[in-house]
Amino acid sequence: MDPIPSWEEIRRGDTTDVYFRRTMEILRSVGKDRVPVKAEAFVKRFPAGYEYGILAGMDEMLSLFSGREVDIRAMEEGTLFHTEEPVLSIEGPYGAFCEMETAMLGVLCQASGVATKAARIKHLAGEKTVFSFGARRMHPALSTVIDRNAFIGGVDAVSVIRSAEFLGEAPSGTMPHALILVLGDTVAALRAFDDAVDPAVSRVCLIDTLQDEKFEAVRAAQALGKKLSAVRLDTPSSRRGNFRKLLQEVRWELDLRGFGHVRLLASGGLGEEEIKELVDVVDGFGIGTCISNAPTVDFALDIVEVEGTPFAKRGKRSGGKQVFRCPSCGSRKVVPESVASPRCACGAGMEGLLLPMMRGGKVLAAYRTPRELRKRVLDQVGSFHSRKEKV
Repeated sequence: MDPIPSWEEIRRGDTTDVYFRRTMEILRSVGKDRVPVKAEAFVKRFPAGYEYGILAGMDEMLSLFSGREVDIRAMEEGTLFHTEEPVLSIEGPYGAFCEMETAMLGVLCQASGVATKAARIKHLAGEKTVFSFGARRMHPALSTVIDRNAFIGGVDAVSVIRSAEFLGEAPSGTMPHALILVLGDTVAALRAFDDAVDPAVSRVCLIDTLQDEKFEAVRAAQALGKKLSAVRLDTPSSRRGNFRKLLQEVRWELDLRGFGHVRLLASGGLGEEEIKELVDVVDGFGIGTCISNAPTVDFALDIVEVEGTPFAKRGKRSGGKQVFRCPSCGSRKVVPESVASPRCACGAGMEGLLLPMMRGGKVLAAYRTPRELRKRVLDQVGSFHSRKEKV
């Protein structure tokens, strides 16, 4: 058996938790497998320090239910959301989606976790470039999923070839330490790169393999001159010391010799705290594990109506709901879905965020390119922080 399940196996329910399979056996035995229900997905709490989540994975989630007897309303892909807000509701015979719950939550939890972490990192980096370098930290079957959600969350580029093709982008990457070690010298590797690789690819030299970074940076700049786009410091922690001062020293030496055009890129186990510390002294970041192994955003799916009657377990609010957002001031409300669009306290009308995404197993959601989704996320995150600063 292949350890990686096929999409057919996932849709068949082979990756479900066994208690859902047993639930269906029981419901069929008593003739209740087609009881109409409505269920909602929401997040009770975010990972520590998070103030919002970014909804991602809706495209895959909807494909799980293609052809099934279900209607789905949901927030659009790339929507910023808060705790206790339903991001989607699914309605239909319980048997039509019971065994999909495990897969559905798995898709949304991981995709949203990666997109949210990427959005947080891009916000901290601001105008500085962020590259997604985390594919090597996760199973290769997940590389495109991770990079796709990192990109819509805000990273500027990804390194994996297949991921970039899926996104319609060009893959980004410099050179590995292995190239320098095999050729025996940093500048020799840089010259070989320049001779062999398409001129359209930026010339970026890795400068921490063999010698002091500032001297390697100067050697690289002298070797390629104006053709050298950037140098990258992936300095191991055992040799790093004060990384900020090291970067400042490299910047000084390059500028002193007329190489102000050469950008500084930092990578190597960086996370949110390191970005805050270095953002004013570098031009870009290569981020790996921090994004690819991002904390999941833990959605739960709970039944809120049975046979058209509001009915939910303890601790959950019964009945279908709608989430309204004020496009003017950003205020939000969760109300019963039967309530008409309210007016915000600021006087503006509010817009409902849960929109028809699927009817009778047919997808209604409009397709958005990864770049369009990325822009949506960046705009919302920017607005969120802008409003927060004004409070």
